[in-house]
Amino acid sequence: MTTVRAALASPRRLRAEVLGGLVVALILIPESIAFSVIVGVDPRVGLFTTVTMSIAIAFTGGRPAMISAATGAVSLVVAPLAHAHGVDYLVATVLLAGVVQVVVGVLGVARLMRFIPRSVMVGFVNALASLVFISQLPQLVGVPWLVYPLVVAGVVIIWLTPRLTTAIPPPLVAVVVLSVVVLVGHLAVPTVGDQGALPTSLPTLGLPDVPLTFETLRIIGPTAVAMALVGLMESLLTAKLVDDLTDTPSSKTREAWGQGVANVVTGLFGGMGGCAEIGPTIVNVRQTGARSRVSTFLAGALLLALVLLLGDAVAQIPMAALVAVMLMVAFTTFEWRSIAPRTLRRMPKSETAVMLTTLLTTIVTHNLAIGVILGVLVAGVLFANRVAQVTTVTRVARVTRLGDTDEARDGEHTSDGERTCEHPSGNASDGEQTYAIEGELFFASANAVIESFDYTGDPDRVVLDLTGAQVWDASGVAALDAVVEKYARHGTRVRMVGLDERSAARLERLRGHLGGLGQ
Repeated sequence: MTTVRAALASPRRLRAEVLGGLVVALILIPESIAFSVIVGVDPRVGLFTTVTMSIAIAFTGGRPAMISAATGAVSLVVAPLAHAHGVDYLVATVLLAGVVQVVVGVLGVARLMRFIPRSVMVGFVNALASLVFISQLPQLVGVPWLVYPLVVAGVVIIWLTPRLTTAIPPPLVAVVVLSVVVLVGHLAVPTVGDQGALPTSLPTLGLPDVPLTFETLRIIGPTAVAMALVGLMESLLTAKLVDDLTDTPSSKTREAWGQGVANVVTGLFGGMGGCAEIGPTIVNVRQTGARSRVSTFLAGALLLALVLLLGDAVAQIPMAALVAVMLMVAFTTFEWRSIAPRTLRRMPKSETAVMLTTLLTTIVTHNLAIGVILGVLVAGVLFANRVAQVTTVTRVARVTRLGDTDEARDGEHTSDGERTCEHPSGNASDGEQTYAIEGELFFASANAVIESFDYTGDPDRVVLDLTGAQVWDASGVAALDAVVEKYARHGTRVRMVGLDERSAARLERLRGHLGGLGQ
C-alpha cells in the first residue's frame, strides 16, 4: 500500500497518480451525467456528486486508489423517490443514508465480508464487468456509422500502447488521439457536450428544504436504508477486489464509515449520493498503476477543474473514446477462466451455480446488492446441504463383554446429562447397542440423524458414541433429545459418550428445554 508521502516523494509514482486521476476524471464526466438522467436531476448534480465523493473519500476511505462517485446502483435506488418528491427530499435521503453508513460501519458491518464465498466474489466481478459493458450499449445504438470505427480504433490503441510504452496510461492515449482525429477531421459524432450542460460555478453548501417531521422520516427512511446498504455492499466488495489486484490489505471498517462521511459531505453540497465505482477504479488501479489516495483526490479535483476551466474543450471529447475505454475495462475485468470449459469441468457444480446465480440476478435486476445477497443465500443453502450429507450414524456390531453392568462408569455422559471421559469403542455387553455418530449436528442434519436408529428393535441399552461429532446449534441438541425420548418410549436407556468440551457444554445448557424434533 503506497502512502501519500511516498507517492509525493517519487516522481515516477506521482506521475502515475496524476495521470490516473486525469484519466478517471475524463471517464467520470459522461457517467456522472448519465446517472443524473436516471435520477431525473440536472447534470450538474451528478458531476458535483462525483467531485465531492472522490475528494471526501480520499481522506476518509479505507482503500487507497479506489474511486467513489455517483453510481448506477445508488441511482437506481434513489430515482423513484427523487421523481416522486423532488431534489430536496433526495438530498435529505442522502444525508440520512450517510449517517446510517457511519453507524453500521462503526458497529463493524465490514466483518460480514468474511461470509461472502469466493464463488459469489467471482459472480460479483463478472456481473460488474457485464453491467459496465451493458451501460455502453446505448452509446452504440442509433449513432453515426463513424462511431464504430472510432471505438474499434480506441480499443486497438488501448491494447497496443502497453506494448510500446508504459509511461502514459493507454486510456489517456486513446482519448487524446481520437479527440484530435475528430477535431481535425471535423467528424460529426456524439461528444461529451451532447450528454448535458457542464457546470460553470462551484457547488454551494446548504441543507435541504424539508420539514423535520416523522412524515419526512417515513418518506425518506426506507430509501435511505436501502441506499446505505447497497452502497456499502458495492464499496466493500470493490475494496476486496482491489485488495486482490494489488496484493495489499485495506481497512473495510474505515471504508464503511468513510463512505458514510463522504455521502454526508455530498448531501451538504446538494449531491445525489454514491459509492465506490468499479469501472473507474479498475482503470485507476490496473491500467494507470495508481496506488495511493493522491489519485483518488485528483480524480475529483481534476474533474472539477476540467468542467469549470476547460469545459469547452472537455465537451469536444468524442464519446467513442470513452466507450472504448469502458469496453476494455469490461473485457479485462471479467473472469474469463470462470467460464472456461476446463474450469467448469473441474469446479463443483454448486460453486458454478452460485457464481451464475450472482451474475444473472445482477444482470437482470441491475442491482449488485440483490445479486450478492441471493448468491450468498444460495451458497449457504448448498453448503449446509453438503455438510449435512457427510453426517453419518453407523450401527456398531454388538459384542458380548463380561463384567459390564447397566450403570454408567464414573465420569460417563448419560442421558441425564453427566459428562464422560471414557466411552465404548464398539464392544457392547449383552443387551447393549452402540451407534457411532460422525459429522456436524445442526439444523440441516438433525432430521436425518433422528431417522437413523432402530427404536423398536434395539436392546434395552443404547450407547451414542459422539467422538467424531460436534453439536453446533439448538437443532442438534433437540435432535439428540428426540432420540433419547423416542428410545424412552420403548423402555430403552441411552448413554452419550465422547462429546468434545464445547458440544458437551452446549448440550448441558440446552437439553430438556427445547423439545425433541420429529416426535
